Amino acid sequence: MALNGSEMEAVSSANFGTVGPLTITFRVLPSERMIMKRNPFVQSGGHYKPPHCFPRYKSAILVAYRNQEKYLRHLLYYIHPFLQRQQLSYTIYLIQQVGTGSFNRAKLLNVGVREAMKDEEWDCLVLHDVDLVPENDYNLYICDEYYPKHMASAMDKFQYTLPYKSFFGGVSALTPEHYMKMNGFPNTYWGDGGENDDIATRIHLAGMKIVRTSPHLGRYRVMDYNEETETQEPWRRPPSQHNTRKTWKADGMNTLQFRLLSRTKHPLYTKITVDIGYVPPFS
Repeated sequence: MALNGSEMEAVSSANFGTVGPLTITFRVLPSERMIMKRNPFVQSGGHYKPPHCFPRYKSAILVAYRNQEKYLRHLLYYIHPFLQRQQLSYTIYLIQQVGTGSFNRAKLLNVGVREAMKDEEWDCLVLHDVDLVPENDYNLYICDEYYPKHMASAMDKFQYTLPYKSFFGGVSALTPEHYMKMNGFPNTYWGDGGENDDIATRIHLAGMKIVRTSPHLGRYRVMDYNEETETQEPWRRPPSQHNTRKTWKADGMNTLQFRLLSRTKHPLYTKITVDIGYVPPFS
């Protein structure tokens, strides 16, 4: 079940347990034990269903990940109660890349979609960067009925504006039908961050358009520990050399290959560890 953009913003907060604007701080790193104590109804694997009502929507939260423990704990601290206040049925999936190859966010998200769909017929796939925390819980983690939705429309790192018009990074929401219609994300972007532009182009080539959460709701804080990571600031990288118009039908979910190493249920999330190989770009 999904709502279109105008319907979503018309949903009254009185129908949920939401509170609106949130105060987000990263000064104290929460422990996993603390997060578990604050979320007693979260089941093994990071799964939650409202205990006292029928859930309105089923959303899979997919996080591409590699060695970002600080970011992860802050995200889990805020996102679990955030989602519970929206009375969602949800599971948080962490897709962990192993090996020494460059980080490949897009391919990891393809893996996450493939694995998550084995568990449930999800209404919505929410693709979530590990270093972003939403600042307003009226920002509903559900899909638009007709089109892929970009949710992180106002990040503090960009002075709460988009870095450029076609930006689709950070947090986005797609139905399984949207995802397959555009053949998922590309598998061939290794560390250059250009997949966001590819995805925006794919959406249009598949006959869809991007809808955005309004900026006053789609506000996000970006965590920054000044660490040197491959994915920290992809918007500053040079333009991608990929020709999306030629490759989108032949590079995506229909060509996805990976080796599943483990799938484990942790108290606050399901961890999917994979070897996705590594082919240097344009080798």
